[in-house]
Amino acid sequence: MTTHRFVIDAEGPFDFGAALRFVADWPATSALPFDGRALRFAYCAESDWLPIGVTVTAAPGGVAVATTRPAGPGVRGEVARVLSLDVDGSGFASLGEADPVLGELQRRNPGLRPVCFWSPWEAACWAVIVQRSSMLVASRIKQRIAERYGARVTVDGREYPAFPPPVTLVEAGGLGLPAQKEEWLRGLARAALDGVLTTEHLRALAPEEALAELRALPGVGPFSAGLILIRGAGAPDAFPGDEPRLFAILREAYGLPRDAPPAAYRGLAEAWRPYRSWASFLFRATAYGVADEERAPSR
Repeated sequence: MTTHRFVIDAEGPFDFGAALRFVADWPATSALPFDGRALRFAYCAESDWLPIGVTVTAAPGGVAVATTRPAGPGVRGEVARVLSLDVDGSGFASLGEADPVLGELQRRNPGLRPVCFWSPWEAACWAVIVQRSSMLVASRIKQRIAERYGARVTVDGREYPAFPPPVTLVEAGGLGLPAQKEEWLRGLARAALDGVLTTEHLRALAPEEALAELRALPGVGPFSAGLILIRGAGAPDAFPGDEPRLFAILREAYGLPRDAPPAAYRGLAEAWRPYRSWASFLFRATAYGVADEERAPSR
């Protein structure tokens, strides 16, 4: 099989090793095998919804990427988004200079950028699957759906199941989920086919508009909308402003009173522009660990 290779350069500090360590502990990717040197996965590219296998390794100033089929600008952009390398991070460190609390997190996690789902479509499905469920159970269900309905792609001599594209799940049943969740997934599949659950569409909107549009989708509440926009589409400068778990972390970190209004947290986040998503990611990942980060409440 022909392998297609390219390099993605990082603008600003980036540590691929930190990203690998995050992925190794992230429940959403717990089914992936790791050797500590490379990130390997298969997914359905947004550009055509066809499966593709990807291997990412460290390279001077960025990462080296190998794919199982030709990677045009769309796929290159998608792989860059997964590691937040599609954003110029040169100015992120200066935020920590002005905000000592954030600066301490940056010093403890140098070069760590948000690691995203392979697509907003997968992020949306995860947000539904994980509701009122444990991380481990949700990961197993998502893996079973990929193995039953998705294509298998050979990456470096090993088969990886790609989570199925929206067209496959529009009419699919027997996903191992409650009937309501299966209906929500079918609704999300229709939205994805309509172009709503794509990086291009969501990041073309102002964050507030994108969050409102996502909250209107089946099974998507405020927390899930933020997850899809920030960790699915990789929007670098969004702050949902209604996440109790994030509020609790910020309240402790900044010594805010328990009855602080949402406006107080949004005011803190204003100082993080244009990296509000990146700063929020660091606070959540550091305070709770990745295992608690993606637990979406019931709609």
